[in-house]
Amino acid sequence: MSNKFSIAIHGGAGTILRSSMTPELQAQYEQGLNDALNAGYAVLASGGSSLDAVEAAVASLEDFPLFNAGKGAVFNSEGRHEMDAAIMYGKDLSAGAVSGVQRIRNPVKLARVVMEKSGHVMLSGEGAEEFAATQGFDFEDEAYFYNDMRYKQWQEAKAEDVVQMDHIEKKFGTVGAVALDIHGNLAAATSTGGMTNKKYGRVGDSPIVGAGTYANNATCAISCTGHGELFMRSVVAHDISCLVEYKGLSLKEACDILVHDKLVKIGGEGGLIAIDKAGNIEMPFNSEGMYRAAANSDGLKEIKIYKD
Repeated sequence: MSNKFSIAIHGGAGTILRSSMTPELQAQYEQGLNDALNAGYAVLASGGSSLDAVEAAVASLEDFPLFNAGKGAVFNSEGRHEMDAAIMYGKDLSAGAVSGVQRIRNPVKLARVVMEKSGHVMLSGEGAEEFAATQGFDFEDEAYFYNDMRYKQWQEAKAEDVVQMDHIEKKFGTVGAVALDIHGNLAAATSTGGMTNKKYGRVGDSPIVGAGTYANNATCAISCTGHGELFMRSVVAHDISCLVEYKGLSLKEACDILVHDKLVKIGGEGGLIAIDKAGNIEMPFNSEGMYRAAANSDGLKEIKIYKD
């Protein structure tokens, strides 16, 4: 056991421009990131597990309406909220995920229960909701997820008959957390409301183990945010772990290859957060910005939105 621990979180990447951000709105985003970072940090600082830490951080982000997950989830083509989430523990490669669930306040908590109680890795749609009911989850009214900004985005997307990313600009709205605890265990969690006006039960990379979420004590923990289809096709999270494990690359080298080379070549915009088994943190992105924050036991604490 070491006394070192680290945590990083994200609230989505994309075309996030200073020019279209008011100081009030920026302060709100920073507050949301700060609250989530503190929630995860508190777990780690008290000797808790990385698994508990990423769940706490992501649940905090899900409860914050400006991020596209949980309470802030975008509207699908039917005017409902279909949410995806995953969680993974690097200690034993256990994982749980849900896709297309509705009326669940904290999909990440359901993903954790899927991991620990269902005997499966991924449950979807009505089946996942049925399982949630057997586990005592409360279902929220649709009103809980209603948000004027999201509703306006949906109306605009419907009028143009497009499926769009989150926010007024092109933003890939996902939230996630990665952590290393004092016991040397890594964990990752990711949660999203997907794309505005999405149809046909579309699922992105967030709940897919190895694509948007991955953790392995031998290498690293990763949570992605970006154009899910491209992240799935590149199996981004697992590919980074493989570069570390099989090629002996540093976390930074592996992340840079995926984010600034492989993804760019196929038009994959977005970013990710990563922590390796030594507690090193990387938060690369190839978009204009990424809502992100990190902290560790050495006193690091940073909250950032733009490239600088």
